Amino acid sequence: MGVRDFKDLVCWQLSYQLKREVFAFTASGPVSRDFKYCDQIRDSSSSAPRNIAEGFGRFRPAEFGRFLSYARASLIETRNHLRDGRDSGYLSERECSRLSNLARAAERATTNLMLAKQRQASEEKKKKRGRAPSRGRGEVFYAVNPDGTLKRQT
Repeated sequence: MGVRDFKDLVCWQLSYQLKREVFAFTASGPVSRDFKYCDQIRDSSSSAPRNIAEGFGRFRPAEFGRFLSYARASLIETRNHLRDGRDSGYLSERECSRLSNLARAAERATTNLMLAKQRQASEEKKKKRGRAPSRGRGEVFYAVNPDGTLKRQT
């Protein structure tokens, strides 16, 4: 059975949880008075689930994949802001690590879905042209390493 709602996507659930935790830690204490930092980390953490939801509403896999790539970039940006928060003394090393791990988990799930949608779009494009899907010349496929980085497959 397929996913019926964007809230059923693991990547959305993880991204949404990260967003909630970012909003919670920026709501009080010295960090709450750093308006620029709060705006930046709140915006990047909100952008990931927002783009996943918007992409889910698109009809074509390629479009969904494009929005998933935006969400992935926002998760990476959020991880950078978390390190900035640690460096500024807003987060302990432990809390920064915990939130960074949550961001990495959301990033991995988002990347896996993005790659699946890109493959689906490629296969649909080939079917449209009347060719069977294959790993022909010019196509590049990637796999996600455990650390969330991409590895080119041959």
